[in-house]
Amino acid sequence: MDQAAKEFLVNILETPSPSGFEVPVQDIVREYVGKFADEVRTDLHGNVIASCNPSAELRVMFAGHADQIGLLVTFIDENGFIYTNTIGGWDPQQLIGQRMTIYTANGPVPAVIARKPIHLLNEEERKQVVKAKDLWLDIGAKDQAEAKEVVAIGDPVTLELGYQEMRNNLANSPGMDDKTGLWVCVEAGRRAKERGGLNVGVHVAATVQEEIGLRGATTSAYGVDPHVGIAVDVTHATDCPTIEKFQEGEVKLGGGPVVYRGANMNPVVVDHLRAAGDKAKIELQWGAIGRGTGTDANAMQLARGGVATGLVSIPNRYMHSAVEMVSLDDLDACADLLAEFALGIAADEDFTPR
Repeated sequence: MDQAAKEFLVNILETPSPSGFEVPVQDIVREYVGKFADEVRTDLHGNVIASCNPSAELRVMFAGHADQIGLLVTFIDENGFIYTNTIGGWDPQQLIGQRMTIYTANGPVPAVIARKPIHLLNEEERKQVVKAKDLWLDIGAKDQAEAKEVVAIGDPVTLELGYQEMRNNLANSPGMDDKTGLWVCVEAGRRAKERGGLNVGVHVAATVQEEIGLRGATTSAYGVDPHVGIAVDVTHATDCPTIEKFQEGEVKLGGGPVVYRGANMNPVVVDHLRAAGDKAKIELQWGAIGRGTGTDANAMQLARGGVATGLVSIPNRYMHSAVEMVSLDDLDACADLLAEFALGIAADEDFTPR
């Protein structure tokens, strides 16, 4: 991972992008891809699409979603405490005791989110699982009037963002889901372009609103109209306590990209990914899902008359938390895998299952 690419990764991880509010991250994406892509456009939905060799007849789309889970301000009470709805799938227990940031018209406002201290909980309350609707944000306002001076209904909220490196080339940050997948797609496009010899058009899509229903992949796939689509997202690492390998498979950080097989994945695409891994000497991990996945791969596969689709995933510990953890080596290997995949496709390649 070269220095510029790493700076791009850290930059997008430390920039907010709750679903529906992806513009700050998309600005960074546009600037970065503009250095290598032949064409860059932003559609009306907010998807950023960077194209390399765009005039090629056979179109390949790499999709990584730019959005992350968050909260949305819905109410400010008379004491200045702020209530929210969730954006995307939260375990409310992950929110208790967190530093948060509210993004307002006048800039970010720090907040905390907590609950009644354990000393004051009665026996029944201690047994209850907290609900998101019972949590509030505290910005230190004296009253409702002061809070409303800085915060408005509809302002988005995220966990306090930050990037931290750890042992064995691991790193943690909120939003690894799926800014790491976005990074992989962008880097794959850049590496394929720089190596030269593309026989196909590679269209890298930084999609929006995945966390609330694969919405950006639906619209961007319709616009690009690809023949082949690869979604890159995170998947659950099972190399830590309490995760059931018998159902989720054996997936470890640092073990390489996870290539999925199943109904959502075109078998010819899977074979090409396997061959690309062999050629580039990249160790692959394998996963299986017997239905449509909850990723952009599902939306792409069903676009227009159908797309030959694959799903490549990045192992991630502690998904949808403040400390999502990935291996930087896995990110690098994923980018190389997709670049090799794109470079290995002939201009007249047929991905029809037979």
